[in-house]
Amino acid sequence: MRLPTILKLSLLAGLAVSCARPVAKFSIGGEQRVLSPVAFDNQSQKATNYQWAFGDGQTSQVESPTHQYKASGTYTVKLTAINKKGKTKTVEQKVSIDPPKACLAELETEFGTMVIQLYDATPKHQDNFVKLVEEGFYDSLLFHRVIENFMIQGGDPDSKDAAAGLALGSGGPGYTIEAEFVDSLIHLKGALAAARTGDAVNPQKRSSGSQFYIVQGQPMTEELLNRIEAQKGIRYSKEQREAYLEVGGTPFLDREYTVFGRVIEGLDVLDKIAEVQTDGRDRPVKDVHMKIRLIR
Repeated sequence: MRLPTILKLSLLAGLAVSCARPVAKFSIGGEQRVLSPVAFDNQSQKATNYQWAFGDGQTSQVESPTHQYKASGTYTVKLTAINKKGKTKTVEQKVSIDPPKACLAELETEFGTMVIQLYDATPKHQDNFVKLVEEGFYDSLLFHRVIENFMIQGGDPDSKDAAAGLALGSGGPGYTIEAEFVDSLIHLKGALAAARTGDAVNPQKRSSGSQFYIVQGQPMTEELLNRIEAQKGIRYSKEQREAYLEVGGTPFLDREYTVFGRVIEGLDVLDKIAEVQTDGRDRPVKDVHMKIRLIR
């Protein structure tokens, strides 16, 4: 029995469609800079599933994903489009990622990673921190002092491979740094500040050469901020008050310790570290190690 010509053509067209390979295609948008969300617009056809490889070891199966790169450079992005029959087509495109506009560092712990911005307004502290990070000074050191609802402190070189229960907090690189108090930089939650010895032996409030703390702090009220202003003889701006009321912090430390950075990603990691069990010296019972690198 011979099939009508129209039916033959219809069957052949259906066969051609079912055997057709997908078309893989995409464009790149967004600010192509470290830590900025780079947008990948999937323009593929005849596909139902997608495999992305961003060139930095990270992947995705989202149709049109966004991705953050943590280092500048040129990356080869691959998109594989897959149809219902399992047939694939892969396309590649290069993306150039510019360095961050700000000075950034990544602090890695077993609880996750925090991204820290170092302020240009405190150049002595910024330069010193960058130098120590580049030397690998902080790698494998501990957060040796942790007080929940206050702060987490680290940077004592004596904490590297320190025996359990050993008192820590007196070590440093052998120098201190001149205080850099900036009225606009305050102890909000996530603030990075320099530790120091007390006023009795350090009336100039010079900072430790390496030890730092990250503020967790507590919720603030208008009444408490008013009291601190009266006690310290300072005046917070409208924006500073709103920030303290929104995220909390430790305002009683303002103008006493140099704030030289802030956590811009990973506040949940700060909270996790602040919750660990500690001994009578506020040292975590289970060591919390750190590793810091610059983001460039």
